[in-house]
Amino acid sequence: MADVYERLMSALAYVRSKTAFVPKLALVLGSGLGALADDVDTVAEISYGEIPEFPISTVTGHDGRFVFGYLENVPVVVMSGRVHYYEGYDVQDVVMPVRLMGMLGAETIFLTNAAGGINKSFSSGALMVIEDHISSLVPSPLRGKNIDCLGVRFPDMSTVYSKELRNIIRDSAKELSIDIKEGIYIQTSGPNYETPAEIRAYERMGADAVGMSTAIEAMAACHMGKRVCGISCITNMAAGLNAAPLTHEEVKETADRVSSDFKRLVRLSVSRMG
Repeated sequence: MADVYERLMSALAYVRSKTAFVPKLALVLGSGLGALADDVDTVAEISYGEIPEFPISTVTGHDGRFVFGYLENVPVVVMSGRVHYYEGYDVQDVVMPVRLMGMLGAETIFLTNAAGGINKSFSSGALMVIEDHISSLVPSPLRGKNIDCLGVRFPDMSTVYSKELRNIIRDSAKELSIDIKEGIYIQTSGPNYETPAEIRAYERMGADAVGMSTAIEAMAACHMGKRVCGISCITNMAAGLNAAPLTHEEVKETADRVSSDFKRLVRLSVSRMG
């Protein structure tokens, strides 16, 4: 198999053979949040499966396609469905889509996910702006040979999530009368949900929400010098914080329930970021 850089260049060449569209912003849609892709004034669509040696989404609720077009008149590429570390991919495969979108021209990477609430002041259906993350439980996407044309060997991670972009999201939520939280996101490997003991440990570490994606994508984007922001949809309270067992069906049901507010918030935020 070709190395990571060669595979990225191959993917870039394939996408460019299909469309010359240059996005300004890349939007990654998490579990149950893919409906926003239908709001894009579409110029082109490319399935992950079409792209040579590219990872493919295998999880229900993740379409597995890039949508190119305009959202609120901003040129965007939307990643409708992501790939996850727990699907068996190498961590560098998981961040290939984000790197590709950056190489296609996107300067802003807007990440979204479904997450479990750790902060006891949260409730199911809340939206949380990601202030920072904890990624120590999963391998770094930057391990191995550095791709010098993307970024430096030892990148600073002091400010992964842009304060300017976080302010835009908060101001947009206020204008729309949408309650918005802010907190720290911790990524685990999955696919199993966490034990109550693990959740108590993560709470002591300072985490407000937990999920199985996003942090490594944010690191890869930060390595490339991109502006990064993120929103977690709190689709359930984490293990030990309620009596019911955790299920993926609950995640999707809650995401569907808050879909209207989520889409309104993302659309207004994108228009201001663009």
